[in-house]
Amino acid sequence: MYAVIRVGTSQERVTEGQLVRVDKRVEENGAVIEFEPVLLVDGDSVLAGPALKGAKVTGTIVGVESGPKIRALTYKAKSIQRRRWGHRQWYTTVRIDSITGQATKATKAAKAAAPIEV
Repeated sequence: MYAVIRVGTSQERVTEGQLVRVDKRVEENGAVIEFEPVLLVDGDSVLAGPALKGAKVTGTIVGVESGPKIRALTYKAKSIQRRRWGHRQWYTTVRIDSITGQATKATKAAKAAAPIEV
């Protein structure tokens, strides 16, 4: 079973027990967090759209770490203008504990009432 969640401005495909690096969060180690919105859940059947109103993805914060150092240099020719700078992004590592997603009654009724195409 896997789910697609929105984390900040990106989307992540996660499974239970997986470690995911997300942008730094303010919660402490061991805190339980829920990811919303859940965009897709694939288990016995694939759920997306309005059927995901009750879907949840929960995880536990494992730790905070910094990513690789990014170094850059700006340079303008003929003006003796040079600048070297660097950046190091902070990440929070989260272990995905559970993915819950069940079809709502309206979705099940809509599937049952749908005509069969031949």
